[in-house]
Amino acid sequence: MPGSRSTFTRAIAALVVAASVALGVGQSRAAQITLLNVSYDPTRELYEAVNAQFAKDWKAKTGDDVTINQSHGGSGKQARAVIDGLEADVVTLGLAGDIDAIVEKAGLLPANWQSRLPDNSCPYTSTIVLLVRKGNPKKIKDWDDLVKPGIAVITPNPKASGGARWNFLATWGYALKKNGGDESKAAAFVGALYKNVPVLDSGARGSTTTFAEREIGDVLIAWENEARMAIKQFGADKYEVVYPSVSILAEPPVAWIDKVDQRHGTAAISKAYLEFLYTPAGQEIIAQNFFRPRDQTVAAKYATQFPSLPMLTIDADFGGWKTAQPKFFGDGGVFDKIYQPGS
Repeated sequence: MPGSRSTFTRAIAALVVAASVALGVGQSRAAQITLLNVSYDPTRELYEAVNAQFAKDWKAKTGDDVTINQSHGGSGKQARAVIDGLEADVVTLGLAGDIDAIVEKAGLLPANWQSRLPDNSCPYTSTIVLLVRKGNPKKIKDWDDLVKPGIAVITPNPKASGGARWNFLATWGYALKKNGGDESKAAAFVGALYKNVPVLDSGARGSTTTFAEREIGDVLIAWENEARMAIKQFGADKYEVVYPSVSILAEPPVAWIDKVDQRHGTAAISKAYLEFLYTPAGQEIIAQNFFRPRDQTVAAKYATQFPSLPMLTIDADFGGWKTAQPKFFGDGGVFDKIYQPGS
């Protein structure tokens, strides 16, 4: 009977193999990966498009399915949420100072994080513009017009919003140059502007809602991409963009969060996700969403969409975020001194 036993053994082995194949044992399965991108206010549409393309490319490359969840709010508030325990695999915030705060207060990534990706980990730039109602009924042309009596200015709170801090510094830089470097006169100018602000929303998108949907205010100080998106959404017959005589080069940075990625096992895909932003495909999506791409070929394609204008820079004009953040926006800083609600 040895032959019968051998035949029986082979039959059992064949059944085990067949069952293993049917159950997926012994062969690779597609992984189900989830990332959390904690971002600032006006990037919802950008990352919806980026996420869809990246997930498609990653599936084709690895066979794995990836879902990227998004969290949005004022950049400063988002940084504090990560410090307080929000499990971000990556952060894509409004300014480098907010990621530096995550380093300093939570130690979740290294201090040299900006050196890990090109262009100081800023895959695109933007600037600050003025959005007015169609026909510009209040004849707003430049920063000077925003301090005139009777002009209602909409801008978010720089204590919570990264965009608001860029707005503030663009205004301050203009006022400082206008007044020959006299900081007391610059403070008076910016203080006069904030007296014209009826409400401080916590983020840039909230301010857009206040201006465009609630129809409060004569002018919105906004990210260029946010202003362009408002025109796309609400119609060119309702709003128009005014480029001031000088603005600021806004550089929103990105970073993967090392300690969270280590816990989640997402280090490689988090890095790949942010690197995708620098690819031609990623840069194309960036330009389509009204952010200024770094890639010169893509930038040339969209050149008419992004007018050139004189721009201040955070490093040359304000000493970098490590200097500007405490000076202007820290407790007891310039903003706290000049902003007197209800006065």
